[in-house]
Formats: sequence, structure tokens, C-alpha cells
Amino acid sequence: MIIHIEPQSDIPIYTQLSNQIIEGIARGKLIPGDSLPSVRAFAADLGVNMHTVSKSYHQLEKKGIIRIVPKSGAIIRSTDELLKENLYDERFIDACKPVIAEALVAGLTREQIEALVSRVIDDFKGKT
Repeated sequence: MIIHIEPQSDIPIYTQLSNQIIEGIARGKLIPGDSLPSVRAFAADLGVNMHTVSKSYHQLEKKGIIRIVPKSGAIIRSTDELLKENLYDERFIDACKPVIAEALVAGLTREQIEALVSRVIDDFKGKT
């Protein structure tokens, strides 16, 4: 998986990294059980500070996407593990509310919003 960091972006680098790892999992380029590179190696490959990668990994761990195992590294958790913990319903709703509200204010209908969401899912699943 190739990570593209945009240093000039308003989005912090650790968030860019987290988002791209999540997208890599959604696209099937990273699968549950895969280990992510060590913080030191990943930072060197990306040309960023080790603390940046560490912050990204801790952000992913907090979201439940990875499990950090001492001396073994960061491991991608399975969908079954995530579903059992039921962490995503409220987080998903909270994240979507402002975007959906903005779409409604812009005049999009329920059907148009649903079509756009379907398009994003299809893109991640490679159905475009």
C-alpha cells in the first residue's frame, strides 16, 4: 500500500496516515491479521517523525481498528472483533451528521445522498 502525505495540507500528518490506513483496509489492500510496519521503519519510509506515526497508531488503536501488541507491533483487527464491540454505530452517526446536514442545506434529496454514499462504498469495494 502506498501512503501519500501532503505536508501542506490542513489535515495533520498523523490523521492523513490514519485515514489512508483505514482506506487501505476498506479497499482490501490490508487485511485483518496483517502487521503494520514498526513505528521506526514506517517513519523512516515516509520521512516523518516517529512520534507522528506513533500518534497515528494510537489513534487507530483508540478507534479499535488495530491492536498494539508489545514487541509484536500493530496488528489489524478483524471485522468480527469490531462488530462484537459495537463501537461504530454512534461514531458513524456523529461523523455523518454535519455532512448530511450540509447536503440537505445544499438541496440534495435523500435519494441523492443515498446514491452518493453508495458510490463511495462501491469505490472502496472496487465496483466502479
